[in-house]
Amino acid sequence: MDRHQDRKARIKKRIYDVIEDGGVRDTTSLIVNGFLIGLIIVNVFLVILETVPSLESRYRRQFEVFEAISVFIFSVEYLARLWVADEHAPVQRYGELTARLRYAAQPSAVIDLLAIAPFYLAFFGFGADLRFLRLFRLVRFLKLTRYSPGIRSLVTAVASERHALVGSLVIMTGLIITAATALYLIERDIQPDGFGSIPAAMWWALATLTTVGYGDVVPVTVAGKLVGGVVMVFGLGMFAIPIGIIATAFAREIHQREFVVTWAMVARVPLFRGLTAPEIAEVMKLLHAQTFQAGAVITHAGDPAHSMYFIASGSVRVMLPKEAVELEEGMFFGELAVLRRSQRSATVIASRRCQLLVLDASDLQALFLRRPAIARHIREAADQQLREAGVTPGGDIASGELSQDTGDDKDD
Repeated sequence: MDRHQDRKARIKKRIYDVIEDGGVRDTTSLIVNGFLIGLIIVNVFLVILETVPSLESRYRRQFEVFEAISVFIFSVEYLARLWVADEHAPVQRYGELTARLRYAAQPSAVIDLLAIAPFYLAFFGFGADLRFLRLFRLVRFLKLTRYSPGIRSLVTAVASERHALVGSLVIMTGLIITAATALYLIERDIQPDGFGSIPAAMWWALATLTTVGYGDVVPVTVAGKLVGGVVMVFGLGMFAIPIGIIATAFAREIHQREFVVTWAMVARVPLFRGLTAPEIAEVMKLLHAQTFQAGAVITHAGDPAHSMYFIASGSVRVMLPKEAVELEEGMFFGELAVLRRSQRSATVIASRRCQLLVLDASDLQALFLRRPAIARHIREAADQQLREAGVTPGGDIASGELSQDTGDDKDD
């Protein structure tokens, strides 16, 4: 019984990893989620095509079959997410049933249910044409936030600036009401259809302030045109505020994420582990980026070694005499090159297109002169590493660099 429960737990954890917590290195998760996203896109495309009468009448049977297959797959996905809901760390303490109920009440789970509900309502004879609800499946695009740091940063930026954005919305609403009221007072007798009430005039105010200018309703009096001109100028300035707020916050989030990722890479290098956060930040200032295409040689064995490399994206292959070692995103190599005159221990080739952050020995030595405390910490760490770890004689790569544990870097 214990063996059965253990096997069930392993299967459940694996399903959770695939559909909920898969990283960019989990091939199965990428395939499954890529398939689901592709299926969503095809479904939306077919829903659009169904609105064309000639296509709907000609391919009605094919549309229905594809819809049934899609609903089956989405139903399995929904049930699987419900089953593994208690694997989410925030709700694990509630137990299986409560965790699943809490998951089912989340917006993403409600949308999942709404995406398949119309099919079952029609199938069981409720009769209502609720196919339009399948468009709720579009919201599943938010799953991309798990794989795109840019989308996650944008969502975080909007959330962090929500108070400023609400304030901007209040100001813009006030401008719309003010502009609509002014044109109502000026033009109501001349154009009762367009400005006969403040709600009617608000359409013109919104179109003018957003600089869309549909032209279906326009002021004809001199006073109305003067007010319209002022409203246009205010629109150019005020409606640009939310864009500026979001753009600034987005740039800040991207910078912060890049800083955190780079800081984590530098901090895990044995030479720098004894440094404080401000000292690591000093080292980070010395890094510069280089990009290599797949197959490009980064270093040649036997060449003078004067810099170390951090793999910001992509992967490289270290060609050792007896084997080839693959180093992935978040790893580093050539650590000892920044401290001693040495030769490259191995030829390093880009396995696929990669971006490397390079730390030159000359820049680090200049930092040592400015910050003797940093120099002392790094040299003490280097001495300890040379005593404890295997190093290629006269080389630049310590054995620890070729056996780096990347388990903590899955989500970087």
